[in-house]
Amino acid sequence: QVQLVESGGGLVQAGGSLRLSCAASGRTFSGYAMGWFRQAPGKEREFVAAISWSGGSTAYADSVKGRFTISRDNAKNTVYLQMNSLKPEDTVVYYCAAARTFRSAYAPPHEYEYTFWGQGTQVTVSS
Repeated sequence: QVQLVESGGGLVQAGGSLRLSCAASGRTFSGYAMGWFRQAPGKEREFVAAISWSGGSTAYADSVKGRFTISRDNAKNTVYLQMNSLKPEDTVVYYCAAARTFRSAYAPPHEYEYTFWGQGTQVTVSS
């Protein structure tokens, strides 16, 4: 089991920045690729960003490419999502997830590849 706890959400003005953190506990964090997803009320959860367990590969949704950056610190068992140039449409709940992968350079972009999920953190961007 891997337990994930997100933090760092909140209220920010359009154009501002936030950094989300996801702290992992349980099994070896470095053996898991990590991802961020988001979900608006009444909509399906969508992929935001992912990072391989080696940290050497990343993937982003087109909607956040160039604005968001995913990173990880395996020594701290933590993955981050730096969000810049935030827009009102970024207002949703963000979820952290962990995927057991066997390729060190693979950053999974699909929800079904993830086994463990956090409870989510709300991000609200005011216009």
